[in-house]
Amino acid sequence: MKPLQQNGIFGLVRRSLVLFLPVVLLSPPPPLVASLRHFRSAAATMSNSHSPPVAKKVEHKMELFGDVRIDNYYWLRDDSRKNSDVISYLQQENAYTDLVMSGTKQVEEQIYAEIRGRIKEDDISVPERKGSYYYYERTLQGKEYVQYCRRFVPRGEESLSVHDTMPTGPGAPPEHVILDENVKAQNQSYYSIGAFEVSPNNKLVAYAEDTKGDEIYTVYIIDAETGASVGKPLVGVTSYLNWAGDDALVYITMDEILRPDKAWLHKLGTEQSTDTCLYHEKDDMFSLDLQATESKKYLFIASESKFTRFNFYLDVSRPQDGIVVLTPRVDGVDTFPSHRGNHFLIRRRSAEIFNSEVVACPLDNTSATEVILPHRESVKIQDIQLFLNHIVVFEREDGLPKIVVYSLPDIGEPLRSLEGGRAVDFTDATYSVYLSDSEFSSTILRFCYSSMRTPPSTYDYDMKTGVSILKKVEAVLGGFDITNYVTERKWATALDGTKVPLSIAYRKDLVKLDGSDPLLLYGYGSYEACVDPSFKGSRISLLDRGFIYVIAHIRGGGEMGRQWYENGKLLKKKNTFTDFIASAEYLIENKYCSKEKLCINGRSAGGLLIGAVLNMRPDLFKAAVAGVPFVDVLTTMLDPTIPLTTSEWEEWGDPRKEEFYFYMKSYSPVDNVKAQDYPDILVTAGLNDPRVLYSEPAKFVAKLRDMKTDHNLLLFKCELGAGHFSKSGRFEKLQEDAFTYAFILKSVNMIPALGN
Repeated sequence: MKPLQQNGIFGLVRRSLVLFLPVVLLSPPPPLVASLRHFRSAAATMSNSHSPPVAKKVEHKMELFGDVRIDNYYWLRDDSRKNSDVISYLQQENAYTDLVMSGTKQVEEQIYAEIRGRIKEDDISVPERKGSYYYYERTLQGKEYVQYCRRFVPRGEESLSVHDTMPTGPGAPPEHVILDENVKAQNQSYYSIGAFEVSPNNKLVAYAEDTKGDEIYTVYIIDAETGASVGKPLVGVTSYLNWAGDDALVYITMDEILRPDKAWLHKLGTEQSTDTCLYHEKDDMFSLDLQATESKKYLFIASESKFTRFNFYLDVSRPQDGIVVLTPRVDGVDTFPSHRGNHFLIRRRSAEIFNSEVVACPLDNTSATEVILPHRESVKIQDIQLFLNHIVVFEREDGLPKIVVYSLPDIGEPLRSLEGGRAVDFTDATYSVYLSDSEFSSTILRFCYSSMRTPPSTYDYDMKTGVSILKKVEAVLGGFDITNYVTERKWATALDGTKVPLSIAYRKDLVKLDGSDPLLLYGYGSYEACVDPSFKGSRISLLDRGFIYVIAHIRGGGEMGRQWYENGKLLKKKNTFTDFIASAEYLIENKYCSKEKLCINGRSAGGLLIGAVLNMRPDLFKAAVAGVPFVDVLTTMLDPTIPLTTSEWEEWGDPRKEEFYFYMKSYSPVDNVKAQDYPDILVTAGLNDPRVLYSEPAKFVAKLRDMKTDHNLLLFKCELGAGHFSKSGRFEKLQEDAFTYAFILKSVNMIPALGN
């Protein structure tokens, strides 16, 4: 089981799902210091005029299949991020945004104070048992980043149960801080650790560090007790990193278009230049992934496209022997292996077995597979997690996640069809649940549950007895009361009759449900990503102002099974957009809101959604927020030199083929901006973003400024020291939410008069 991580759904995806990253402008990084005079000039210009920046036009002609496109803003793409004209334009846009929003600064600061005031700043995560240690993360009052800590498990407490608690009082083993991000982040405008891996013997730690936001990492190896460096760092790598025994690491690097293409074995104490290349994926539509088995006996190196995945395994006790094929490449077949005892267990999907099945095979005869959990048309097998005596199946049925636990025979006994599974019960109408790392040899499953009204709650579940023990509920300060809020599940009807699920939350004592309430509608709908409704503390600031919050689980996502995804990609991509429009119309018709109070939000591929529906139905919305939006679809997908384009032809289509070219052109937001009225719009970007080039939203805004026929707000905010995932500090991220909410409140005329 590999939880959904920052770097994509399965591997590195350009336009990945970001729901919980909430956006003040960082100091310019060193290459931009010389351009400060442009910023001062821009600020001075904006202070004397409320007119927005006007990007110059430089005609760039593109022709294919007899179709000519003119891109007047192609010049905004500068891969070096140093062109003075480009930087000056971005700074002018930032200055204009600051000017227009200056009147809402007091409200923004109030919202930020509310959001931060709900956070217990000095806190620890639920400790995780690994061998003779508890590992956990600590946050400190006023500090942006975490500390990675551990304590010894007291002697005599080796057995793990749901009642296991890390002692912290007098006489308890002392806390040891392995690494303090706050120290490492000093003098950095951006800091993120993408991987933190402890060696099997608990003596060393390898961690991957990104100081630009471009997701190109440096791996450092340190002594877990002293913090002393061990060997030289590994440079230019991804965050895919695992130990192969106590003295070797496996890691993955990328090619020039940021495609993870090579897996390497590094022996501690040797130069990176002498590392062994375990596998090189030369097909530019495939990318590499790396996972460790729950048993810690094997590493799996996978190569995957959007609908094919095959695997190699590496015995960590003999890494020098290299990798062995586990599941061969078969076009259209996805395989996700795990290991227990003398068997590999594999989740397998194909066109016929679209919601996946689970098969088992002996280690010494991997082609002899036997189905132990068959495919079901109404239930999607999303993941499995193995234990010594149990298998946990993470399923989806009717759009909701489920956890089902099955007992397994003793190791060495034959594996037969799984029967008599026990499902874990959940309470809210709509909710989110995900599996956490658990001790393979134990009977304890750890999972985290939340909903749009229930704060993240970590449980330990005894798979033998069915007993769940709540280990921690994330503290929400500031008088939060769960009973004030309601969650609902409704269904909108799409153009073709398909029922689209909606997750809804509001504060029951504030909304009228008569069409007069303000509403924020969120959507994503790509990469088979499941946007399950989870808790977000900052959202309370909207709900407590009478907003209704809705997630539309539109096609292109994976909430309703594999075919939900297949029916919202490639030549069916427009279903994603029309589902969202149908969801908005349902909310209006059923008096959750009106057009004058309907705001929409989407990020990354969800920003494509926002751009598309703005062109299609600008009359339907009052305000829109498009975060790091993938809006120049056709131009990007025609350019294989842009990071990750080739690996995403199976998601969006290859526009070098005429059918895909004209279909993509028909919805690509930049290509469909027209002379019409648009609602208020806020667009954000990150200069160092490797997934959606900053130039895409920049071009979208420039073209909108030139063509739209209204006088509504159009603001562009580009973070000059961050990437796809915005700022790196936990409080810095809250500023983005506060700014976005202030923009929405301004749009729906809910900014109180000064003094009120």
